[in-house]
Amino acid sequence: MDINVHMERGIATILQTAARFYLKDKNGRRFITKFIPTMQASAKIRNGYEQAGIHIPPFLIASVASQCNLYCTGCYARAGGICGTAMAEMEMNTEEWNRIFCEAADLGISFILLAGGEPLLRREIVEIASNFTHIAFPVFTNGTLIDAEYIDLFDQRRNIIPVLSSEGNSKETDLRRGLGISTKIEQVMEELRQRNILFGTSITVTKNNLDTVVSREYVSALQKKGCGIIFYVEYVPAEKGTEDLVLSKNAAVMLDENIRKLKCDFKNMSLISFPGDEKYMGGCLAAGRGFFHINPLGNAEPCPFSPYSELNLKTTSIIEVLQSPFFEKIRLIGKHEAENKGGGCTLLQHKREVEKLIGV
Repeated sequence: MDINVHMERGIATILQTAARFYLKDKNGRRFITKFIPTMQASAKIRNGYEQAGIHIPPFLIASVASQCNLYCTGCYARAGGICGTAMAEMEMNTEEWNRIFCEAADLGISFILLAGGEPLLRREIVEIASNFTHIAFPVFTNGTLIDAEYIDLFDQRRNIIPVLSSEGNSKETDLRRGLGISTKIEQVMEELRQRNILFGTSITVTKNNLDTVVSREYVSALQKKGCGIIFYVEYVPAEKGTEDLVLSKNAAVMLDENIRKLKCDFKNMSLISFPGDEKYMGGCLAAGRGFFHINPLGNAEPCPFSPYSELNLKTTSIIEVLQSPFFEKIRLIGKHEAENKGGGCTLLQHKREVEKLIGV
């Protein structure tokens, strides 16, 4: 099936989740009533480019912060060199991010995932993003910096969707993220629930927490806390010495099967698996097929887990990045892999091949 059809179905599922969630909330109903037509208008813009021979992905991942207040085990951002105090002076400024958001809007990009580092450290960028009310901005955050002002912003601008990082139960979360982090996340979830604000949870799936995070009891508990979206992200061994956390092939199959069952059991939620869902979309979605990644310095990368770049968004447009020879070659790798995909991250499996493209 055509990639665009798959992606539009995924977007429709997320919108249906939001619509059901906000059915009894006045602010939420007002938001979703205006938002759905803007999603449809964005899809028409992308389709227009498609007819002209230019594929525009509906998603963009923007790591807006190079700093973080936590030191999580196996953090891909720190291992990839985009997270650390030395990077602060080279970060893209608010004007540059605003220009990128404007370009994305003009191209019909519907979702921009804000990541980091810790994106909530760049409050001014989150506030700028909130003004683009026709784009949804899931904010992937550790949750510890969410205060009353952020809660108010999330309430007033429902296009900003907090996505709280979790590792499973409190013991598993604190083990990877730090003592007391799970308690803080629970408090934030309750505050969001009381305000009827849709939020998501991002779970890094390892061999240690797999049984917990795919259990019906765990997902049911998240739903009762007000969570409407769950992102399951298979752990990628970005940091040396953490390879033992990676799912085996059998475990990856188990993850896929369990998520498929959970989708049937929890129809009022959106459950998204990465890279697991890619097998249903013809292979790797990186390098502009479904999304691409912009790091805090502006470098355009195929994926957060494949931190290689030839172009920088400070001096290059999104269109130029999408049509670049580097991205075209990366997409070709993903296309060849699609027929024989056995699970896991495609670009990690072809890491040496990707590095050769840029002379590493």
